[in-house]
Amino acid sequence: MGIRRDVRRARRRSAPGRRVRIGIVRDATGTVREAHAEPLARPADSGSIADIPFVNAREAPDAVVLRRKEGTAWLPVTAAAFAAEVTAVAKGLIAAGVEPGDRVALMSRTRYEWAVADFAVWAAGGRTVPVYATSSAEQVAWILRDAGARLLIAETDEHAATAEAAMAETATAEAATAEAATDTAETAAARTGDPGPARAPSPVRIRRIEAGALADLAALGREIPDEEVTKRRAALTPDSIATLCYTSGTTGKPKGCVLTHGNLHAEAANTVELLHPLFKEVTGQTASTLLFLPLAHVLGRTIQIACLLARIELGHCPSMKPDELRPELRRFRPTFVVGVPYLFEKIHDTGRATAERIGRGSAFERADRIGVRFAEAHLARLLGTGKGPGPGLHAARALYDLLVYRRVRKELGGRLRYAISGGSRLDRRLNLFFHAAGILVHEGYGLTETSAAATVTPPLAPRPGTVGQPVPGTSIRIADDGEVLVRGGIVFRSYWNDPVATDEVLRDGWFTTGDLGSLDEDGYLTITGRKKDILVTSGGKNVSPAVLEDRLRSRPPVGQCMVVGDNRSYVAALVTLEPDALAHWLAVRGRPADTPLAALCRDPALIADVQKAVDHANEAVSRAESIRRFCIVPGEFTEENGLLTPSLKIKRHAVAAAYADEIEALYA
Repeated sequence: MGIRRDVRRARRRSAPGRRVRIGIVRDATGTVREAHAEPLARPADSGSIADIPFVNAREAPDAVVLRRKEGTAWLPVTAAAFAAEVTAVAKGLIAAGVEPGDRVALMSRTRYEWAVADFAVWAAGGRTVPVYATSSAEQVAWILRDAGARLLIAETDEHAATAEAAMAETATAEAATAEAATDTAETAAARTGDPGPARAPSPVRIRRIEAGALADLAALGREIPDEEVTKRRAALTPDSIATLCYTSGTTGKPKGCVLTHGNLHAEAANTVELLHPLFKEVTGQTASTLLFLPLAHVLGRTIQIACLLARIELGHCPSMKPDELRPELRRFRPTFVVGVPYLFEKIHDTGRATAERIGRGSAFERADRIGVRFAEAHLARLLGTGKGPGPGLHAARALYDLLVYRRVRKELGGRLRYAISGGSRLDRRLNLFFHAAGILVHEGYGLTETSAAATVTPPLAPRPGTVGQPVPGTSIRIADDGEVLVRGGIVFRSYWNDPVATDEVLRDGWFTTGDLGSLDEDGYLTITGRKKDILVTSGGKNVSPAVLEDRLRSRPPVGQCMVVGDNRSYVAALVTLEPDALAHWLAVRGRPADTPLAALCRDPALIADVQKAVDHANEAVSRAESIRRFCIVPGEFTEENGLLTPSLKIKRHAVAAAYADEIEALYA
C-alpha cells in the first residue's frame, strides 16, 4: 500500500491541561490510511473488572455510585452498600454450584438487579452471558446451548417461560449432538482459552428476579465465607474471560464474542479518562446518567462499567420508548445520556409536534434553521475556519432558546448538557440542532467485537458527520477496499466455539469490521456503509443504503425504511410511518385518528410529506444514487416481528422477504 508515517501529529484536548496525541499514517498519494490514539489509561496488568465495587467500597464507602428506583423516587446506593450486595449474591451463586469459569446467563431489561448480578457472577469467578429480554425461544436456545450456560437469571415469568421452551429444544439438540459438542469444546479450548470445567450436559437452572432471585441467592450463601469470594476474585486476571456477548445476528446465528476483563477495562478506563473530566469539570456538575440502553448490548454494558469505575451516579430505566423514558429523565435529571439516533430523532420530532400543537410550529421551524446556522458558525470558530456567530445570529439564538431550545432541555431533565450517540450515524443537521440547544452530542462507532466504542468525538472538538477519533489506545486503519480495521486492547479475543469465523475477521492483529469508511486529516472517521449492504445497480453504480436511510429516518412522519436497488435499474425505498408522528399528522389536519393505514398509504398529502423526507435524503448523494421511487408500507419494522435486531438494525433479508411484492411493484 506504500504507507508512510506522517511526522505531524493531530492533537485533541481530553481535559483542561491534557492532550491526547493522534498519530497519522498516509499512503504514497497522501491519503490518510491510519490513525492511532495514544492511551490515557495504562493497560491492566493485574486484577479484573470484578474488583471495581470493592475498590470503590474501600476508597469511598459513602460515595453514591447508583440510584435505585423505588416507586417514583430514586434512592441512593453507596459504594459500600453495592459491594455488600454483590458479595451476598456472589456467595449465593457459589452455594448454588457456580464454579470458576462457569457461564451464567442474564435475561432481563435494564434494571438495578442486572448490575448486581453481573458483578456477582464475576466475583464468583464466573462468566456472564447477556441475553436480550426480547429474544425468541429459538434465539435463547441457541445462546444457552452454544455458551454452555449452567444458570439463567431471568427477569419475569414470561422470560422464564421463553427460557423453559428454549431448554426443551436444547435438551433434544444435546441428546442428538453430544459427541459433536465434545469435539467442538476441545477445539474451543485450544482457540479461546479454558472454556470452563468439562461436565456432561445438564439442564439450565432458572431463577427469576421478580420472584426474589437475588434475595434468595443471598440467603442461600449465608454460610459461604466472604474469603471464598475474595479468593475467586484474586484468581482473575486481565486475560480471564469476562463475558460471552452475542452479536445481534443480522445475518445467520448470533456469534459469541469472547471479551476479557482486560478488553472491558481498556474500553472503560480510556473513555472515562477522555470524557469524564469534561462532564464533571467543565460543567461544574456531579456527573450522572440514566442508562436505558439494553444491558445485553455491549454499549450499555460498558457504559455501566465505566460509570462504576469513575463513580458516576447511575440509574437504570427499562424502556427506550420516548413516552416511558421522558418522565424518568425529568425525575432523574441526568447530566449526560447515552442513546441511539432514534432517541434524538424522536426528541426532535416531539419538540416539533408540541410546538405545532400550541400554535408555534413556524417558530420551531425557524429555531431549527437558526440552530443549524448558529452551530455551523460556532464549529467553524472552534476549528479555526471562521469567525463564529455574529451579533445577529447570537441574538436569534437567544430568542429561540427562550421559545424552543429550553423546552427541549426540560424534556431531558433540565441538567443535560452532553450526550453520546452510537449504533448508527446521527443526521448531521440533527446534531447541529442539539448543539444550538446547548446539548453537545458526542458520536461514537464500535461493534461488539471492539468492546463498544472504537472511536468517539473528542471533548471540545466536535465534527458532526463523523464518528470521532480513535478511542485512546486504539488504531483505525482503512484497507485498500475502504474497509475499516481496528487494533488495540479493546479488540475481542475470538468467537466462542468458532475458530473459522475468528480467522476470517482477525488478521495480523487487526479486526476487520465489515464497515466502509474514511479518515480525514485529523484522524476523524466517517462511516459510509456496510460492505455486505452495498447495492450495485444494473448500471454498475455502487450505492451505500446507510447514507440514505439515516437521513430518511430523521424526517417525520418516516419511521423505519429500507433502500433497495441491487441489480435493479434505479434505487427505491420501502418506508414505514412512525405511529406518534402519524397521529400528530392526522391531528393537525383534523383527520380521524382511526383513519385506516391502508388508505393513508395512498393519501396524496401524506405521500407529498414523505417525498420531502426523500428529497432531504437525496441531497446527500449523486443523481445516480438517489431514490427514484418509494412505497409507504403498512405496519412497522420492529424487533417483535423479526424485522429489526435488538439494537434496532434492519434485518435486510427478512424485510425483503416480507415485502417482496411491494419491492417488485416499485420496478413494475
